[in-house]
Amino acid sequence: MNILKGMGDFFALDIGTNAIRVVELRKAGGGWSLEHYGYAPIDSRLTSSDSEEARRKVAEVIMTAVGQSGIKTKNVVIGLPSSKTFTTVIDVPMSSEAELRSTMKYQIDQYIPMSIDEAKVDWAPLGASLIGQNQQEVLLSSVSKAYSEERLELVESLGLNVIVAEPDPIAMVRALTVAGTKGAVVQLDMGENSTDIAIVYGDAPRLIRTIPTGVSSLVKATVSNLNVQEDQARQFILKFGLAPDRLEGQVLRALEATLDNFAAEVTKSIKFFETRYPSVAIEGALIAGFAAAIPQFDNYLAGKVGKPVHVANPWQNIQMSENDQKQLGPVATEFATVIGLAKRSAES
Repeated sequence: MNILKGMGDFFALDIGTNAIRVVELRKAGGGWSLEHYGYAPIDSRLTSSDSEEARRKVAEVIMTAVGQSGIKTKNVVIGLPSSKTFTTVIDVPMSSEAELRSTMKYQIDQYIPMSIDEAKVDWAPLGASLIGQNQQEVLLSSVSKAYSEERLELVESLGLNVIVAEPDPIAMVRALTVAGTKGAVVQLDMGENSTDIAIVYGDAPRLIRTIPTGVSSLVKATVSNLNVQEDQARQFILKFGLAPDRLEGQVLRALEATLDNFAAEVTKSIKFFETRYPSVAIEGALIAGFAAAIPQFDNYLAGKVGKPVHVANPWQNIQMSENDQKQLGPVATEFATVIGLAKRSAES
């Protein structure tokens, strides 16, 4: 799905809440090879601020990440955070491509949560509806013109050429989907302030939503319940995780209420999907981002949602050197969005 059109040689840029990530991939046989990558931490207060000074500092960190990566091309594909985009799946009557184009042009405004004059909108057909005869499903996404133009202006002020902007959850799906999966799979990518959720069937997202719980929510709960500093709380979560036998299970107990709310939201998404698609079985869930970095998070979530949960591998089918693998190790789970952007093709 393109919010903007046009492809060629490019790299991917993820302006995350807590880090800037860049990746350039090259097709290699049936997979990919890692050409260049960069990672630069950033203060989340900068990425959430609208001030001119904050934007200037974000631009500096972007150039730090690009500079350390060795990327030469100026063409870039950027992600649009789920907090700023709206994505849904709709049913429309089965029709030719030309008829669908005409239909969508006149019907889009009834689906998106903003005035059509204030939005950039794109859509992609997913094929025949799984629930209605003579119907087809369409993936529809929108972002406000004001936000997208501001993001474009920031990136292009660095001498880069934005060729595509894509919602983060759609990129995540491209990175995490495992070829040949028969049933539906829940995909979760936990960031600093929120978690993107997609339920994927037939290589396409059929449900996309965002939960306003990220690792910072867990840190706050740990600070409050264990009376420790933020840095120490984060260290406890990422080192001891949800293991009942580590630190006498104190971290798990401190996080219990927050995690129960999180699991309830995931369960709600699963039930919504199962109600809409009663004939499609959900095989399990894949977790990425901080959810994949927290020890025992997979086992905890599996117990709550009643489905198998596995740590996702956003680097699947990507060849890289042992040195790159070692360097990326501590932050490898955070790359789902930027890898998905880097795996785009003209047909995406």
